[in-house]
Amino acid sequence: MLERINYYWRLFGTGLSFFVFGAAGVLFWGMLFPLFERFLGTGIEKKRRSRFLMNRVFRIYMNFMRSIGILDYEVHGAERLDAAGRLIVANHPCLLDIVFLISHIKNATCIVKPALIANPFMRIPINAMGYIYAEDPEVVMNHCVEELREGGSLIVFPEGTRTTPGKPIKFQRGAAAIALRAGAKILPITIDCSPTTLTKQEKWYQIPQKKFTLSLHVGDDIELSPIPEDAERSIETRRVTRQLENYFIEQLARHGKF
Repeated sequence: MLERINYYWRLFGTGLSFFVFGAAGVLFWGMLFPLFERFLGTGIEKKRRSRFLMNRVFRIYMNFMRSIGILDYEVHGAERLDAAGRLIVANHPCLLDIVFLISHIKNATCIVKPALIANPFMRIPINAMGYIYAEDPEVVMNHCVEELREGGSLIVFPEGTRTTPGKPIKFQRGAAAIALRAGAKILPITIDCSPTTLTKQEKWYQIPQKKFTLSLHVGDDIELSPIPEDAERSIETRRVTRQLENYFIEQLARHGKF
């Protein structure tokens, strides 16, 4: 009986959390943020202050979900998360991954779909935080390199979409290309979601039988060797991509998730 009550409470709490997320997006980012955005400064200072604000809002949101009992979370290696100018590469098992990461990184930026900028409630905060969007891949690449050289923490999911449970990881080459172009260190983060939920194949109401736990395992920096003058960039990009794939396969196996 108690298990059934707990299940339906978590189902209600999950629906409530999605409602709160949408309502807060409209109320805070769409209506309140534009009123005080002008007081956040200009340039890099404005981006960092706006990102820190997003960090705080997402931390409150994560703590709200934990407080009502639908999830728990843990972070291993949190002291390495705010190192400047890191390309943060992570696997992507759950819909909440980006929220979870930004809630623990004060100067985080990411690549968003260009269509999102058409949303009147998100246009101003996206521009204020300097999130990256463009139709042209070369423009996206240049913005990514610029952010890393300014000291931002750029989050990239090399899979390009959420992980399919039970299937091997397959990375696209974008993350490796960005790191090589920028000469940036890579900070690998392995994300666990146990039991699995909010995957690409599941609806929000298909919740697990028990509360799930999100875990961040922050690895050590991966420092790439400079590309030799006689080497082809495409070959180096494929090599680094394979290196990252092997790293995540090993880490997920260590944590019993692969």
